[in-house]
Amino acid sequence: MLTPLGWGTLAGSAILYAAGFGLGYPEPVVLATGGLLALAAALAWTAPRPKLEVHREVTPLKVARGDAAVAVLHVRNLGRRGLSGLRAQDRIGTAEHTVDLPRLPRRAARTVSYPLPTDVRGEIPVGPLQLVRADPLGLTRRVRRYGQAATLLVRPRTVALPVPPSGRAHHLEGPTSDNAPSGTVTFHTLREYVVGDDLRHVHWKSSARTGTLMVRQLIDASLPTTTVVLDTRDLTELAVDAAASAAVAAARSGFPVRVLTGEGPLAETKSDPELVLDRLARVRPAGTAGIGEAVRLARGGSLVVVTGDPAEAARASGARRRFDRIICVYVGTGPLTAPGVTVVPITELAALPLAWGTR
Repeated sequence: MLTPLGWGTLAGSAILYAAGFGLGYPEPVVLATGGLLALAAALAWTAPRPKLEVHREVTPLKVARGDAAVAVLHVRNLGRRGLSGLRAQDRIGTAEHTVDLPRLPRRAARTVSYPLPTDVRGEIPVGPLQLVRADPLGLTRRVRRYGQAATLLVRPRTVALPVPPSGRAHHLEGPTSDNAPSGTVTFHTLREYVVGDDLRHVHWKSSARTGTLMVRQLIDASLPTTTVVLDTRDLTELAVDAAASAAVAAARSGFPVRVLTGEGPLAETKSDPELVLDRLARVRPAGTAGIGEAVRLARGGSLVVVTGDPAEAARASGARRRFDRIICVYVGTGPLTAPGVTVVPITELAALPLAWGTR
């Protein structure tokens, strides 16, 4: 296909031909002929369809905010002739990244890599990938799309923290088995069956009523639960990182974790920190009502409130009878006190482990 420069050359050649014949001057005709010959040569350059094997991979697909991630492009020339003038265009988020590929001799392969932005938390679409072959004059080009788009998930940063003490005795290394002792398993909720579930837990009445196979989800009531409530009003990356650090600490120790926001439940797991990080990677500022409803619905174990609003610490203080311990990670400056609440003020993530450990 013709580029804007190619269309301009074609239009200019037509005007020169008309002017030359109309005025009787040979010079415009010669210039027009040169332009048309250049267009013909450019079309002959890009007309053959190259035989290429193209593969682009994003590694890693999940990365902590600020860590390195790259796209690796593999191109192999399967044709009998060498190729030059190849350019890769890959869309990264809302921007377009262009990479000029070196000349590809016949049967040769090239690998190039380029960095991906990881400074913003969330899902970053990568692709679709296009290979563009243009002539040296830039008059024509051939564009072909390869492969599927990928998604880079930029997750919160975390720091290592100890599990918040809940006031209950529990094994220092976390649960020693997925099988809870007799008498400690209680019914939690119903959910849809997934492959691998124990058929003895199927709730047949609910399955018959809904038309979908439902199973009982059981929890070990003997394990201390950590509930992390994140204030998403005026959300900051530091608040998300602090919430992720507290939730991941408990999940990696094998204890139940609930992550809530003012908009409702965000994640619930027993020992899957990856789920927590994936859900927190997508959280966005929302809501105007604060975290009062989330605190009211939670109960038992440890409560960790992450907020930049001093009033929320006082609100959590009113729920201290329902929890073994309440910790308020205050993302802000200035003194803050709340009866029955352990206040952990931070202004940067690196300060969290020290402030957490001294409380």
